[in-house]
Amino acid sequence: MKNFTGILLFAIIAVYSCKTQNNTFSGTDKIADATKTNDTLRIANDSLEYEVIIIDPGFNSWLASRARPRGYYGQPYLENKNHIWVTTWNSRVMNPQQFGELYQMQIDYNPTINYGYEVNYLLYNYLVYFQHTNNQRLGGIVPQY
Repeated sequence: MKNFTGILLFAIIAVYSCKTQNNTFSGTDKIADATKTNDTLRIANDSLEYEVIIIDPGFNSWLASRARPRGYYGQPYLENKNHIWVTTWNSRVMNPQQFGELYQMQIDYNPTINYGYEVNYLLYNYLVYFQHTNNQRLGGIVPQY
């Protein structure tokens, strides 16, 4: 099995407040621009206090060159695919005897929370990238690029 060369650190957290889970994302919420430092991509939504950090060599260039543009898929589509793929991902993290070190960390993704378009877009594209580069299938159809 191909060794996993990167690490996915995906943390969707609500640390500083006691907000209820029925917070919604609107166009007026501020999402920090994606910043690229080496092979690190960080997206933060300070008003909802969710954060995505992806550290994986090659993902940033793949995202820029091969991913579908923002707006190509609707948010409900991205949320549905993310829910299916994250569920499979997390079950594989719990079974290292079968999948080895390929799946190292669980992804804390709750489908009842509206993370907004950008968070769902980046998670979806990372999971597409991961499936293609590691010859894995997390369920359903993986788009060909």
